[in-house]
Amino acid sequence: HLGGICLNWGCIPTKALLRTSEVHHLIQRADDFGLTVEGLSFDLAKVVKRSRQVSKRLNTGVKALLKKNQVTVLDGFGRLAGPGRVAVESADGSVSEIEAGSIILATGARARSLPGLEADGKLIWTYREAMVPKEMPRRLLVVGSGAIGIEFASFYNDLGAEVTVVEALPRILPVEDEEISGIAHKQFEKQGFTIHVNATVSSLEKGDDEVTATITPESGEATVATFDRVILAVGIVGNVENLGLEGTGVEVDRTHIVTNEWTETGEAGVYAIGDVAGPPWLAHKATHEGILCADRIAGTPGLHPMKPERIPGCTYCRPRRDGRRCKDDLRCWDWGVSRGAYDRRRSDGAHSGLRCGYELGDHGSGFDAQRLPSSDPLRNDARVDPRCLRSGNSHLDGLWLAWAKACELRIKNGRRRYVRSAFTDSRSRF
Repeated sequence: HLGGICLNWGCIPTKALLRTSEVHHLIQRADDFGLTVEGLSFDLAKVVKRSRQVSKRLNTGVKALLKKNQVTVLDGFGRLAGPGRVAVESADGSVSEIEAGSIILATGARARSLPGLEADGKLIWTYREAMVPKEMPRRLLVVGSGAIGIEFASFYNDLGAEVTVVEALPRILPVEDEEISGIAHKQFEKQGFTIHVNATVSSLEKGDDEVTATITPESGEATVATFDRVILAVGIVGNVENLGLEGTGVEVDRTHIVTNEWTETGEAGVYAIGDVAGPPWLAHKATHEGILCADRIAGTPGLHPMKPERIPGCTYCRPRRDGRRCKDDLRCWDWGVSRGAYDRRRSDGAHSGLRCGYELGDHGSGFDAQRLPSSDPLRNDARVDPRCLRSGNSHLDGLWLAWAKACELRIKNGRRRYVRSAFTDSRSRF
């Protein structure tokens, strides 16, 4: 399964599923577009098959690229066997050893489980089982409201399931901006979600084909409800077991490998990238880490360290959310930056949308909001290494960089000024 979690069991297949549910939702509103559609239904097996085919096609492409670039691929379980050595155990039990001056650990992560709420793959799912359902649950409980939980909640809700979301923190999508999180909460409840915040699932009792959950709020009495399936989306843990890290300088903190800004670990010649190296757990972050790591090993001059706080992210629910955490929890009007709804949502048939500007970043909610990170100079470091263009973090060129720097200076100084755009030749107020 070359390509990692994102390609095989994460971003790519879930977006294929979400595209199906989005089309299904739009067809349900066909009359709003002047269209007439009768007898709408879906074949869940075909929905899942398409998602898996998309992943397989890209997986095959990765394999072809590795072959084209003369990269040797060994199938098996690898572990450090000493300085500059890796032992690989194949499926037949045979062990081979290879030597390298530099070793990159990119073992990814897996779903986290909680005591008493362990997944069984049948009634209680992780993201893997939720991605390949054999039948559509009528009542679904999602434990956790991060990107994974909300995306699956949105998919199943749009296909007709009764969805309940339980979040232990005071608001859903807790890593998103507070204002965007509040907008999402209202929109999801309008769509039919039942949402419990400041609450936990204290127990899950499995029956023959259903699960009884006890939902305990921070204050008040617990409620008991029955569901057909439960999805656990309470975070991920890094795959750091059986890697031969014992006796090395590699440090592990809360199941993730500790690295510096150059992806280097505490062991000379050993690097770590991707989900195993900690948050944010995003494919474009892992891609950029891979590029940075390879350039560091090759001794490429003029490198800039990666800044995780400047990495944008998005949640592919309906409506979609995107954003990048700001340095300070300030509202846009505190800095004299305009905010307002963007108008494209009307022509695309979306019900709501909002885009807010913040110090060197912004947040969006609505149709195609995920497109904002690639086009907004405020999200990106004006001194960013042009190599970040290859990681998909931005589409900046020299003019973008100059404009971004101008915006940065004016916002930092807290002045409401007009900045002339080098692209549209129009004035944008900041």
